[in-house]
Amino acid sequence: MNPSNQPPEHPSSLPPYVHNTFQFATYSSSNHNPNLNLNWVSGPDLHSILTPNLGASPIPHPHLDHLVALNVPRRPRQGRRRTTTADSSHQNQVFRVPFFSNSAINACSGQSSMASSSSVPSANPSVEVSSSLNASYANPNLLTQAMPDVSDEIIVINKDATSEALTALTAGFPADHLTDEEIDAGVVSVVGGIEQVNYILIRNHIITRWRENVSAWITKEMFVDIIPKHCSRLLDSAYNYLVSHGYINFGVAPAIKEKIPSEPSKPHVIIIGAGLAGLAAARQLMRLGFKVTILEGRKRAGGRVYTKKMEGGNKTAAAELGGSVLTGTSGNPLGIIARQLSYSLHKVRDKCPLYSLDGKPVDPDMDSKVETSFNRLLDKATRLRQLMGEVSQDVSLGAALETFRQVYGDAVNQEELNLFNWHLANLEYANAGLLSKLSLAFWDQDDPYDMGGDHCFLPGGNGRLVQALTENMPILYEKTVHTIRYTSEGVQVVTGSQVFEGDMVLCTVPLGVLKSGSIKFIPELPQRKLDGIKRLGFGLLNKVAMLFPHVFWETDLDTFGHLTDDPSRRGEFFLFYSYATVAGGPLLIALVAGEAAHKFETMPPTDAVTRVLQILKGIYEPQGTTVPEPIQTVCTRWGSDPFSLGSYSNVAVGASGDDYDILAENVGDGRVFFAGEATTRRYPATMHGAFLSGLREAASMAQYASVRALKKKIERSPSKNAHSCASLLADLFREPDMEFGSFSVIFGREDPDPKSMAVLRVTFNGPRKRNQEGSKPDQQHSNKLLFQQLQSHFNQQQEFHIYTLLSRQQALDLREVRGGDEMRLHYLSENLGVKLIGRKGLGPNADSVIASIKAERGNHKSALDGLTLKSGMVKPNAAPFRRKLVRKAKVIRKDWSTPNLGGRANAGGSGVISLSPTSQNAEIVQAKVIHDDNRPAMNLGGGAKALSNEIPSLSPPSQNVEANVEGNGNVSSQPSTSNVGARIVGVSSISAPSVNMHVGGVHSSLPPHSSIITNSQMPEQNFDNAQ
Repeated sequence: MNPSNQPPEHPSSLPPYVHNTFQFATYSSSNHNPNLNLNWVSGPDLHSILTPNLGASPIPHPHLDHLVALNVPRRPRQGRRRTTTADSSHQNQVFRVPFFSNSAINACSGQSSMASSSSVPSANPSVEVSSSLNASYANPNLLTQAMPDVSDEIIVINKDATSEALTALTAGFPADHLTDEEIDAGVVSVVGGIEQVNYILIRNHIITRWRENVSAWITKEMFVDIIPKHCSRLLDSAYNYLVSHGYINFGVAPAIKEKIPSEPSKPHVIIIGAGLAGLAAARQLMRLGFKVTILEGRKRAGGRVYTKKMEGGNKTAAAELGGSVLTGTSGNPLGIIARQLSYSLHKVRDKCPLYSLDGKPVDPDMDSKVETSFNRLLDKATRLRQLMGEVSQDVSLGAALETFRQVYGDAVNQEELNLFNWHLANLEYANAGLLSKLSLAFWDQDDPYDMGGDHCFLPGGNGRLVQALTENMPILYEKTVHTIRYTSEGVQVVTGSQVFEGDMVLCTVPLGVLKSGSIKFIPELPQRKLDGIKRLGFGLLNKVAMLFPHVFWETDLDTFGHLTDDPSRRGEFFLFYSYATVAGGPLLIALVAGEAAHKFETMPPTDAVTRVLQILKGIYEPQGTTVPEPIQTVCTRWGSDPFSLGSYSNVAVGASGDDYDILAENVGDGRVFFAGEATTRRYPATMHGAFLSGLREAASMAQYASVRALKKKIERSPSKNAHSCASLLADLFREPDMEFGSFSVIFGREDPDPKSMAVLRVTFNGPRKRNQEGSKPDQQHSNKLLFQQLQSHFNQQQEFHIYTLLSRQQALDLREVRGGDEMRLHYLSENLGVKLIGRKGLGPNADSVIASIKAERGNHKSALDGLTLKSGMVKPNAAPFRRKLVRKAKVIRKDWSTPNLGGRANAGGSGVISLSPTSQNAEIVQAKVIHDDNRPAMNLGGGAKALSNEIPSLSPPSQNVEANVEGNGNVSSQPSTSNVGARIVGVSSISAPSVNMHVGGVHSSLPPHSSIITNSQMPEQNFDNAQ
């Protein structure tokens, strides 16, 4: 395992929310052994290796001493909150937030230092401008001494920039750098430097302003008087990014709903599933002008969020049978929607007493002792996985904890063991999975991305949020999807005998449904995605909801627990939630987690209710409190529900956080998209994670639709757009993805497919880099002479470019060719068999590739427009292409085939676009191309000669012997084929046939199957499908 992929030992040095700090490689071994073997540990004893040095100081960061440190605790797991005892890899993390002071920038010997503060007046009197530069934002080696200019200064929009950075942090944005998605969108010209600092300040300020009043639609004009004029482009960039990606101006407030157009103007999108992910995406897409159809398999919306009204006699209550707790309200989008609806939230109180088998309260000292020991073992497991490296991917968390418990002798008596098993059950509840199947390496990989804030109930149930989100949404209920067909032209979604056609489809079905294969994809999903679906875990949690005639339990708590002496049943009714304060009636819900949750699926409802009542009577009747019979009881069966087949996802042995990203990848060149809690690496197994994934995919779908619209526009009117395409191509090549000698290449920076298309440009008479490779004197080949002649022919003329399309892998291979540009040209012709042509000869296929690359880079400004700042600070070159481990942002891929390896291609000319290879790989024999200026012809290998000027596209005849082609002002000339001794003369032709360039070149979610039992019908087992 690459050390950079391991959880760092010093969390205080972690940058927050950079594309995931822990980039782990996916482990796909089919022979996982989750049992832990510690015999590999040698040298110091196990205890000394795994005992953390609590007095150790984190590694100091040379440039972060002036930052404000924020202690962010480990994400509290659900149920009883875990208290921490030691420093672990994800624990007590210190996020560094920039503290912006009015310090001047000094530079000396390429290093920057913070000098005394000196305020610089701004052109805008309402804005204070500082010339300080946080060292964590810029490369200090890029600083040079120069007088400051306003474009080189850090703006100060709000003197309390730290608080605004904290607000942005809750939305998932790093405090001191850009997200991968922002970089991919090209929000700044060059990553790093003062421009990026100012962008972050503007972005954070916009988010903070909207959070102050989330019911308002925030406009860009609100910031015009606040942001300096020289940062107006950054304002446009930040505002457009935040709106299009759903970070602001989302939800159900009237001011936001009125932005949905009455008539759609964009393509048709089909959404499978009316859960939180589907509803979030639908609202966002409709606001962007798309036509949307939602197909829901159940009779209700909400998916795994299901609030059921329970009633009997004169009592009613809203029971949460699915997702119930808003885990962290700081920045939680569902909390924002609750604010828009003026709904209050109830903080889940931390008090959680535990009761023994005999109903007696557990001794507080013993409770504290065992909890401390349990947390200590978790910390040791964290240190163990750091020491084990890749081996930890094959070990389960449960095996590690049990081994440590035995080694350290924790839980020595039966009562302590029962307590220890209760904590294990609570951990299985938090992860909806058996500890024996959870990955030791990655089970808590999402901890660094905790939303922060209180855990809360929504009075009246989360169904109130679902109801608000479904208002005026085009939902078709009871539509069970069984087939999704996709092509380059669109999609078809089949439900029963109905077929729905659209431009794109968003699949939001739970991971359990994808695992079952009940939805058939045609063509089949890529193996990479199928493997990710298989690796990730999908666990189970069930509930028993009971409506009583009155409250008989304590009203000053929201949770209490119960112990068992059977480890296999440790999760059976181990935790009770009191909803009396929020449900509108005397409601208790008992949880069933772990192995017990699976056994519960087949337990008769009457047996389950009887068992719960025995536990409650054992706790309260010794206190003199009578436990009444429940008026109504509901037992969930989420594992048997065909629209969920489980509860929520987890990282199983052999899986990693990368698999969440893999599940989020679209397929079919931007036709089939995926959302849901199992597609978000940062917030899996949460309601807000599902909601945010819907917003994410809406932005991605809109981007793909824009690219396709641009491509169609170019294909409809290529001549009209010729000038703009030329300008676009020139702009893209100012920041090539690869550059070697006179060759440069551009391609989609995030598409990992080696067959994806790239555009190659060869420059003649341009500024050439010193050739470090050199050609051996004895290397003789025809293209060396050609290259020298072309360079000579265009000497003292303006820079000239010729192009071709080839695959990315071929471009990489070409870069590795040694011997300089001459050898590369030879390789291009002899080995790849492609031809070089002019820009106008590239054709619509290349236009599509270019449009895709441009759309991916967004509004990325060319670095050539300002390679040096006015202050003399040189901007860094475009970052070299990085192949990411997993996809974080959606990318366009083309289906064109790879270049043909047959044939020969030579080219030259100032305006000569191409001399195409002869058909059937035949050699050109004594072919001549003569222009009216009668300049000497050049040898083109194989006896071919060519000379041209101002001929955009010229192709020699196929299989010609002694053929002459004369051009006189021809814009484009295409001779016929199979001529012997033919002579083709074009005079003042405006347009002839262009050269042919050959580049070979659903479900949603039904409520759980449940059983309802009323007091008067206890013997019967009244089954309610929770519809």
